[in-house]
Amino acid sequence: MSFTILQPDKNIFLPTEEDFSEIARYLGYRPSAYEISSPEIKKVIEECGKEMFGSILPKAVYDEFELKLEGEEISFGDVCFSSKDLSRNLKNCNKVFLVAVTVGPQVDLLIRRYEKTDSVKAAVMQSAGAMYAEKLIEYVNHKIKTDMEEQGFKVKPRYSAGYGDVSLELQKDFFRLLPCSKIGLTLMDTLIMAPEKSVTAFIGCGF
Repeated sequence: MSFTILQPDKNIFLPTEEDFSEIARYLGYRPSAYEISSPEIKKVIEECGKEMFGSILPKAVYDEFELKLEGEEISFGDVCFSSKDLSRNLKNCNKVFLVAVTVGPQVDLLIRRYEKTDSVKAAVMQSAGAMYAEKLIEYVNHKIKTDMEEQGFKVKPRYSAGYGDVSLELQKDFFRLLPCSKIGLTLMDTLIMAPEKSVTAFIGCGF
């Protein structure tokens, strides 16, 4: 098996002012609105962001596959499907990485606890969890991009199943081709991942 498992030092993800603005954006505020929002809102966002940081356990797994593109037909490993949007994203690529990340089960538990006691904080915690999951996938994306660019490859922006015309059913292939259980990640019959604050993505690269 050639897959890579990462468990980054969580201190890499210490929350910053930019992260608090991102939480505000997930809540429906524009990032700039965070700077001018009420002190009470700002305080709750920062408190939740910091508390959520204590619960994250970032883990990732990814693997590299040879990629074949014929028009809108995409194939790697034993997977073959058609997508106009993803084929456009992967244009000129001959490799594709499948990536799965999660910030861990304690995040879900923290959110559920607040859902029972404080609906406002529960909503902020949902946004904080999403922010940390996004921060983790960006970290892994940057690592793959750096490693592949050192080998002379050009790396495309990541793309996830469920966007555009890319079926969410492809989640099943991520879980079949990657040892997601090794990072504590499972896929339910509804195609929702558990823990919930998890992300999968394609990352293409070529010369």
